Amino acid sequence: QVQLVESGGGLVQPGGSLRLSCAASGSIFSINAMGWYRQTPGKQRELVAVITSGGSTNYADSVKGRFTISRDNAKNTVYLQMNSLKPEDTAVYYCNADIRTLGSMRAWNYWGQGTQVTVSS
Repeated sequence: QVQLVESGGGLVQPGGSLRLSCAASGSIFSINAMGWYRQTPGKQRELVAVITSGGSTNYADSVKGRFTISRDNAKNTVYLQMNSLKPEDTAVYYCNADIRTLGSMRAWNYWGQGTQVTVSS
């Protein structure tokens, strides 16, 4: 069994910063890509940023230059540093990872429970 647990969401003023964390736990053999998605009511979940096991990154155009994704492979943890936050960044942020568990021949995709980020004055 694998769990992804997010933390770090909250309320912040426009222009402020937040750092999200997501820790994977369980019977993990290896983790491939890890990423962050976000969703607002009535809209589809969208990719924010993704990082491969080798450290390559990709970002949505809307967050380039403001958000930074990173990971600590020793801790099975992915981070999202969010700077210069805007009201339109308000959403529930979800962690996502492709994880191969012990005894499995392939990786499976897992989601965290989500953490609310609200950007408002």
